[in-house]
Amino acid sequence: MARFELKLPKMGESVAEATITNWLKEVGDKIEADDAVLEIATDKVDSEVPSEVSGILVEKLFGKDDLVQVGQTIAIIETEAVEAGSPRPEVAPAIVEEILKTVEVAKETVATPISFSESDKFFSPLVKNIAKEEGITLDELQSIAGSGKEGRVTKDDILDYIKNRSLQPANAVATPTKEVETLKVVSAEAPSQAAAPASVNGADEIVEMDRMRKLISGYMVASIQTSAHVQSFIEVDVTNIVKWRDKVKNAFEKREGEKLTYTPIFMEAVAKALKDFPGMNISVEGDFIIKKKNINIGMAAALANGNLIVPVIKNADQLNLVGMAKAVNDLGNRAKANKLKPDDTQGGTYTVTNVGTFGSVFGTPIINQPQVGILALGAIRKVPAVIETPDGDFIGIRQKMFLSHSYDHRVVDGALGGSFVKRVAEYLEAFDVNRDY
Repeated sequence: MARFELKLPKMGESVAEATITNWLKEVGDKIEADDAVLEIATDKVDSEVPSEVSGILVEKLFGKDDLVQVGQTIAIIETEAVEAGSPRPEVAPAIVEEILKTVEVAKETVATPISFSESDKFFSPLVKNIAKEEGITLDELQSIAGSGKEGRVTKDDILDYIKNRSLQPANAVATPTKEVETLKVVSAEAPSQAAAPASVNGADEIVEMDRMRKLISGYMVASIQTSAHVQSFIEVDVTNIVKWRDKVKNAFEKREGEKLTYTPIFMEAVAKALKDFPGMNISVEGDFIIKKKNINIGMAAALANGNLIVPVIKNADQLNLVGMAKAVNDLGNRAKANKLKPDDTQGGTYTVTNVGTFGSVFGTPIINQPQVGILALGAIRKVPAVIETPDGDFIGIRQKMFLSHSYDHRVVDGALGGSFVKRVAEYLEAFDVNRDY
């Protein structure tokens, strides 16, 4: 009988591991090619692993919540055809022996996570990164009771520890050691919070955050603690853009097969402004500023469960309006369908969020680390405005919106932050109503 080893597929150059969140098939289940076998999660994206062949699942090499390296075998599928209605075949003893050998080999070939110096425990790269961001010392890490294989600390273990960390007595936290210095950790005291909320009258519903919401919560708090957030606001007259889009949107969709929203138009202006002000297209790592060569714009998009994610439009400055519209629609649609790949959310150098979608006039968005700026697009509204003409000023109805620019005042001063958002506004107000797509 032929056997197929289902491996954790490569999910992008920056993704080396994933956590199994759910098995969709059980041992003995019949599987068709392209059927989803299990669900996995990286630090940002949930996705499914499909089978490349048809057959029967005969072995699962990892369990739920186990951390798996890219390229590792995670399941064995017996590929001999099974007739419909026939009883499930018995696995021959020789095959069982081969499967057990495969399991042992897989266990022995698991990539050994890098250990902290002078530590007798091992921690995965993901756990170590979380420790760095949260200021967790080596002694603290070693004290966490791991629920993974052989007592290994999993991502959920460390997130639960962080959640309840503020409840520990002050003397329970070890004095920082040299290991902390090598991690370049900056300790920050977590806000006091209740370990287990309780409803006084029993009428309130208590719901634990899902995995994505916990991650988002951690990212937001870490960003506020890391960057000195300041904002600049500017009002923009987008009447020409509104009129132009109304005029061409039907022909655009007929010719290109894509809907033309305002988002790609705004993204085009942001990409141009980032070329004009490369000081906004940077990131910060410790005491170093990284000047980014490529302009990769993150676009906040809604997931099916209501949470937000930020897929990235790579090399946005090299796209024309048609290319930008295709990229925006593709990422937005796949975000809603939970079909984003891990690499779709990596490599962003600047972020744009459209708060106007929810009717907000403007907002004060939180920076997406390690970037230094994020732009919020407010709702487009009809408002009375003073219109200047050679024959004098008069009041007219114009389509206007606010741009809200949050930037990291550690490395971006008010002149740069304000000039950048002003340049975006200038590109939008100078929009050519006679342009082609």
